[in-house]
Amino acid sequence: MIISASSRTDIPAFYGEWFQNRLDAGYCLSVNAFNGRPYRIGLRREDVDGFVFWTKNLGPFLPKLAVLRERGFPFVVHYTINGYPRSLEPAIPPSEATVAHMQVVAQTYGPKVGLWRYDPILITDETDFVFHRRNLARLARALAGAVNEVTVAYVSLVYRKTTQNLARAANRAGFRWEDPETERKREFLRELSAIAAEQGMTLRLCGQPEYLSPGIPEAVCVDAQRLSQVAGRPILAQTPGHRGEQCACHYSRDIGAYDTCLHGCVYCYAVSDLQTARRFRQQHDPSAEWLCPPRRMLKKDQQEDLPLFCWDRELPLDSAESSRRSNMRGQGDERRERS
Repeated sequence: MIISASSRTDIPAFYGEWFQNRLDAGYCLSVNAFNGRPYRIGLRREDVDGFVFWTKNLGPFLPKLAVLRERGFPFVVHYTINGYPRSLEPAIPPSEATVAHMQVVAQTYGPKVGLWRYDPILITDETDFVFHRRNLARLARALAGAVNEVTVAYVSLVYRKTTQNLARAANRAGFRWEDPETERKREFLRELSAIAAEQGMTLRLCGQPEYLSPGIPEAVCVDAQRLSQVAGRPILAQTPGHRGEQCACHYSRDIGAYDTCLHGCVYCYAVSDLQTARRFRQQHDPSAEWLCPPRRMLKKDQQEDLPLFCWDRELPLDSAESSRRSNMRGQGDERRERS
């Protein structure tokens, strides 16, 4: 079983202590983001094939990576490094610091572990096409040798939280944003791909097949093949992942929770508003079994009876579940974009 930690929040930046406690306990409890049903996820070595981490600030979590390596868990890290102005990313460390983190990961764990995300691409009067050309070139030069690819995606306006957060931030800070035409987006990706190639990097596109064109491969963010290379042994996983055929990822289980990230990025799809996340953080218990419990808390005996998701219990999907996931495609599914 591949564990995602997490496309719903930034566990490495804010919840590393909770993650360490759950790793020690050998399991955690989580909630299905689609139907609200709780489930139990095994985190013992025999349950987990590998971890996929997602973050915008790896610094606090670097010691936890060392623990994972000592215990024999393979892992990869998706590190979003955008270098955006504070008006768009108010709480992200400066790119000099995040680039240094990525270099540490490459030097310590090898070049396959760290993956750079320049994501989402947001076109505003502060971050226009000229800005993105120069910014991606600057970051690619700094990361050259530490990574061999960069994953990109345009900001997705199908998410209500994203549009609401953008509108609030634009009114507050006085900037304007736009959603370019499809062909302009394709053309610009080709420009960015050429810039990345100058530094020996392949540019890949995440979850937006409508913008693909020759020379722009699709990203596989939850990638069993990459985890196999990191682990030095085959890791098997089913496809498609939780987003269905529109996504090239392998299947994983996410242990995070929405409305818990404190970065405050104006394009966020995972947090309704920053105050909600701050209220949760004040109440967060690092020793709890859940990162964030369901709205109606289960009794202790009910928690112990939850289905355990690990390799032999999770595969294969029955036909009803496959049909259900197929029907959910395009209906506000969780996005690995960078909360």
